[in-house]
Amino acid sequence: MAAPKRGRSASAQSKPGRTLALILIAIVALTGGMFLSGHTTPRLGIDLAGGTSITLEAKADQGSAINKANMDTAVDIMNRRVNGLGVSEAEVQTQGDRNIIVNIPKGTNSKEASDQVGTTAKLYFRPVLAQDATGPAAASPSPSASGSSTASPSPSASKSGSTGEKATSSSSPSASASSQGRAVTDALKADATPSASASASSSASPSAPASTAPSAAEAKLQAQYTALDCSKKAQRTTAGEGAKPGETTVGCGESSGVWYKYLLGPAAVDGTEVKKAQAVFDTQNASGWQVTMTFNSKGAKKFADVTGQLAKNSSPQNEFGIVLDGDVVSSPYVSSSITGGSAQISGSFTQKEAQNLANMLSYGALPLSFQEQSVTTVTAALGGDQLHAGLLAGAIGLLLVVVYLVAYYRGLSLVAMASLLVSAILTYVLMALLGPAIGFALNLPAVCGAIVAIGITADSFIVYFERIRDEIREGRSLRPAVERAWPRARRTILVSDFVSFLAAAVLFIVTVGKVQGFAFTLGLTTVLDVVVVFFFTKPLMTLLARRKFFASGSKWSGLDPESLGAKPPLRRTRRPAAPVETKEA
Repeated sequence: MAAPKRGRSASAQSKPGRTLALILIAIVALTGGMFLSGHTTPRLGIDLAGGTSITLEAKADQGSAINKANMDTAVDIMNRRVNGLGVSEAEVQTQGDRNIIVNIPKGTNSKEASDQVGTTAKLYFRPVLAQDATGPAAASPSPSASGSSTASPSPSASKSGSTGEKATSSSSPSASASSQGRAVTDALKADATPSASASASSSASPSAPASTAPSAAEAKLQAQYTALDCSKKAQRTTAGEGAKPGETTVGCGESSGVWYKYLLGPAAVDGTEVKKAQAVFDTQNASGWQVTMTFNSKGAKKFADVTGQLAKNSSPQNEFGIVLDGDVVSSPYVSSSITGGSAQISGSFTQKEAQNLANMLSYGALPLSFQEQSVTTVTAALGGDQLHAGLLAGAIGLLLVVVYLVAYYRGLSLVAMASLLVSAILTYVLMALLGPAIGFALNLPAVCGAIVAIGITADSFIVYFERIRDEIREGRSLRPAVERAWPRARRTILVSDFVSFLAAAVLFIVTVGKVQGFAFTLGLTTVLDVVVVFFFTKPLMTLLARRKFFASGSKWSGLDPESLGAKPPLRRTRRPAAPVETKEA
């Protein structure tokens, strides 16, 4: 048998006190962060704390049929939109052939979520043919730089100075019906021949007489534009309803508290040609939050062409309207063709408004339009009972584990219980912090995952303890036994936890809804198990091995050599010389 190498191993030379101090500092820092953030309890899922349930009914009014494929696509887009709001554990599922149910946990703005999930997000870039202020405030300030929806008071679109704020719209149609009628008719004719920019701009003047009688369609649109009062909500919601992308239509937008009505030409660029949209803060020009858009190759060419044409016209026909779901989000003027395949919508956006707009544009348009049927609040009474039952089951399981550890490992059970306590504190604090950080919500399956984790964590301690006992059975004292047992126990623990984490990761990827809560909690507690064993259990065991109670092998320590059936220490002895046989002569 080879003699052991002299000297202390690298593990024995480590500083267990420093390692313990490190993890305790981390716990204090995380706990302090939890209290400073104000989120001292984990965010509960809808099955435990209640929440909001939204029922949406599909409408086949966009040329798409209500079928399984379109409904599944709508569910997928709604799921991504809700996640874009920072909401987790939300459930989006079909009910029957025409309905979609969206369940959102408590703590989420239900109105904001309702607006996001059911919005069709149809985005078009339409040339502005005419515009005018409406309502009681129409005579006060001159038309502002841009019209916008309620999401943004005064946004505009720009790209390196190619577009900008509008000047006072002295050439815009007046408030009288007759002049508005002539402006609409002439604007329609100008739109029919966009290449003749000079004649188009002059014909758009309210004083220019109509050269020919308007057609029936023009007369109908003229009457619709003249009668439109965007200061009235009922008229705003129906403005341009049912208009197809290739048709001229009307729309409404707001700026600085004043509502404006617009006559808009056929869509020049479709929102589906926006490849990416994101909310960014402009630090260079101090223009605040804005939404940047990147077009695909087809959309970039269209956008460059239409802005090149509009740049030749005079106000307001040198403007294009950014129309989102019928609302004129912005109507910036164009001074030159915008090339490069990107543009920005900027103005007085708040961060939330910019993120919501970018969220809808990024995740595309729904294949169907949806009408909100009901918004109900789910009671938390049943969830409270389920949470109570889950916590009771966890407490019983933990108690049984502690009883087993005390009965079988005696003094070593103190190490196991201290490690379980550290693991429980880290799990709770991280769950509380992950709620506001990534939208994690603790649901009933997640509670089950935490209960299962008790057994996984206790199993790691048992593996290490049994390795130590094996070394003592071989006749070694406690201090070398602790160090020699660690490498073998470490490999076993890492392999076991890797398998558990891999199972949790696969389960999280291939499942949806509440089952993901179970998988996430199981994966989180598995990672924490490795952290606790390496940075708490092992250093603590190294320190206790230096204490007389454990080092002497007391019966109550759980490491009594006699009780474990230890062999006597191995000693090297010289082999006796063989007797020399005498030879006879």
